[in-house]
Amino acid sequence: MTDRLLLLDSASLYFRAFYGVPDSVRADDGTVVNALRGFLDMVAKLIPLSEATHVVACWDDDWRPQWRVDLLPTYKTHRVVAEVAAGPDVEEVPDPLEAQVPLIRAALGLLGIPVVGAAEHEADDVIGTLATHARMPVDIVSGDRDLFQLIDDARDVRVVYTARGMSNLEIVTDDVVIAKYGVRAAQYADFATLRGDASDGLPGVAGIGDKTAAALLAAHGDIAGIRAAADQPDSGLSAGVRAKIIAGADYLAVAARVVAVVRHLDLPEVDARLRTPDADSLAEAEAFGRRWGAAAAMGRALAAVSAAAD
Repeated sequence: MTDRLLLLDSASLYFRAFYGVPDSVRADDGTVVNALRGFLDMVAKLIPLSEATHVVACWDDDWRPQWRVDLLPTYKTHRVVAEVAAGPDVEEVPDPLEAQVPLIRAALGLLGIPVVGAAEHEADDVIGTLATHARMPVDIVSGDRDLFQLIDDARDVRVVYTARGMSNLEIVTDDVVIAKYGVRAAQYADFATLRGDASDGLPGVAGIGDKTAAALLAAHGDIAGIRAAADQPDSGLSAGVRAKIIAGADYLAVAARVVAVVRHLDLPEVDARLRTPDADSLAEAEAFGRRWGAAAAMGRALAAVSAAAD
């Protein structure tokens, strides 16, 4: 089997599992375990789909890093718990999901899948670093379009896009990004910066929508090229577009850095190769599944890991 690395955007997946599996799914003691069970089933599906030999669960050690907020105060503002008046920002996570996150992390450990995060950085940045430095093909699993910027057909780095649900996954390559948005994957971060993205609190440049953003990038390559063209009256930009870019100059100066995924974090070395659990590890994982009402889902995940390890 050819080596392939599967990078899980863990929070994206466990939020999807929580909202996609009924909260009537509970352990014997009544604990809601819908996110745990759904996450395990996702792992069981994704490993064979990707034909992965290596898996890393990428973690949000800081879901809204202060350095990004300092650059762009609106960044993810809508996701902050409204009652928090002081202290670190707290993401709005339903209590039944928050209680399951440690269980999901424990389950990953029992499957032999390493969890990797980085201080003051998001899972996106961990993914960006691991994908950039991987010495094998990479599948990134996420519902976050920002990660399209990491797609690299030459290196076989793809995104398995979950936005339409686990039963309708989309393998996104550079050709798919071009067909959808009219820009290359490497231009996607600048595209999102220009047109804005409400899901991340990016206002975009006022008056610049998808078509104009794509046309500007086609003509000028990137935001730096677009800003340079706006500063030159004879660049061919219409007066209206020039005025919009100039008016948005302060935003463009910082937003591109916010949207760009960090690709060179100093991460710990991890052994991400999937391995068949030994007898003790298998017994522990199965006991965990029974304890938390996820025996069947854990069994499916264990089977996927073992099959990929063979």
